Amino acid sequence: MRRTATLPLPAGQSLAEQAYERFRQGLRSGALQPGQRVLEAELAERLGMSRTPVREAIRRLQSEGLLAPGPGGGLCVAAYGHAEVDELYVMREALEGTAARLAAQHAGRPDIMLLQRMVAEEAGLPAEAVAEHNRRFHRALHQAAHNRYLLRALSALSDALLLLGPTTLELPGRAVAAREEHARIVAAVAARDAAGAEAAARAHIQAAHAARLGMAAAEPG
Repeated sequence: MRRTATLPLPAGQSLAEQAYERFRQGLRSGALQPGQRVLEAELAERLGMSRTPVREAIRRLQSEGLLAPGPGGGLCVAAYGHAEVDELYVMREALEGTAARLAAQHAGRPDIMLLQRMVAEEAGLPAEAVAEHNRRFHRALHQAAHNRYLLRALSALSDALLLLGPTTLELPGRAVAAREEHARIVAAVAARDAAGAEAAARAHIQAAHAARLGMAAAEPG
């Protein structure tokens, strides 16, 4: 597992929670790749921790499906096949569409202003900041729906998305298209057009799915 820059973690986290979050950061940054073998001793050494909190974090990651048994024994970062990716995007389209619909119905003025500001900021972002900004935009949209049960479902989905590898926003023209799609979602939310917001969100995820399939088709082998 190669070393990579990490983001600061919230104060007050246990060592096991820190190990868990560092692993997730590794997935987001690309330092950890689907299929990569994960060794408890190596992970503990890298994080500067004893094996006990790392072992606890590994159990949690296994229970959430982020780690899976490796082909030669031990554990590796879980990897998805084409069928699983398709199933994931079907659920993502349904949940994101629902979040946009509920946001149009329940978002407060501060929620809408935040979404509008985030869309306005997208045009001036450096390439390396686009993916994280995209994650924050979707979290803001989910929060604007004001439904705690939907948030839990979307949180579980977000964990699964970490296993897909590099973001589709790295594809030529995809970041610009996504920005326009975000703008349509937010315009519908601001107009309290629930059906329009859901349709725009579903179209956005359908476009992301098509981009993901394109990335997979371009991979060697």
